[in-house]
Amino acid sequence: MGDSINKCDCQAINEELADKVKAEMEDDDCISLLSSFFKLIGDDTRIKIMYALSKSELCVNDLAVILNMTKSAISHQLKLLKMSGQVKSRKDGKFVYYTLDDEHVFEIIENALIHVKHQK
Repeated sequence: MGDSINKCDCQAINEELADKVKAEMEDDDCISLLSSFFKLIGDDTRIKIMYALSKSELCVNDLAVILNMTKSAISHQLKLLKMSGQVKSRKDGKFVYYTLDDEHVFEIIENALIHVKHQK
């Protein structure tokens, strides 16, 4: 019964184009992962952390100072980012240093910044 709600109830105006685009669409699992990624980064604090990490490898203390937040709050957000694979860490003595997991995350942030600055 729930499937009928999501079924298309019309015909394509340009069927050839609609079929072409439909064939190029990502599968639902990939779209779900993409949506989850945007939900994860759709938080001001996590965006600030990721932006800071796009500039340099940083420890919790440094991030707390940069963002004027408690170490506990930063640690909580870093845990979410790490569990989702957006940041990685390395231990050096008693400190843990964080970096973005890969350059793709950096590129997404940079492109998003270009987009929002263009709209100003």
